[in-house]
Amino acid sequence: MNIDSIHNGIVLDHIQAGRGIQIYQALHLDELDCVVALIKNVKSAKMGRKDLIKVDEMIGLDLAALGFIDPNITINLIIDGQVAQKKPLNLPRELVNVMKCKNPRCITTIEQEVEQIFRLTQEDPPLYRCAYCETAFRN
Repeated sequence: MNIDSIHNGIVLDHIQAGRGIQIYQALHLDELDCVVALIKNVKSAKMGRKDLIKVDEMIGLDLAALGFIDPNITINLIIDGQVAQKKPLNLPRELVNVMKCKNPRCITTIEQEVEQIFRLTQEDPPLYRCAYCETAFRN
């Protein structure tokens, strides 16, 4: 299989195999008018198998959402056909409006204007808690 290179845009590399579609949906890549390629189960010496996403345009990325879904992703910024910058991700300390609290009694389910805020309380394995009701959430 042959996937064209991109001239200016973004390549999301080192995505855990099978998580590419989750990232595609979280970033609303289906709403873009440019070329977007989701490549699943690519052979990788480092990871065994991985997913890749290529976006043929510079777009804003929700780094917190990406770091939450898979903190091992590498973001490659492509300018004039060359990798201009590589950005590794980290597990975000706080997530705002990335997920919704599951607790039916939480203020965020009653008051629609309240932001959904989760804070990292444990790194391995990652555990986030709602800032209002302390409900735990794992990815």
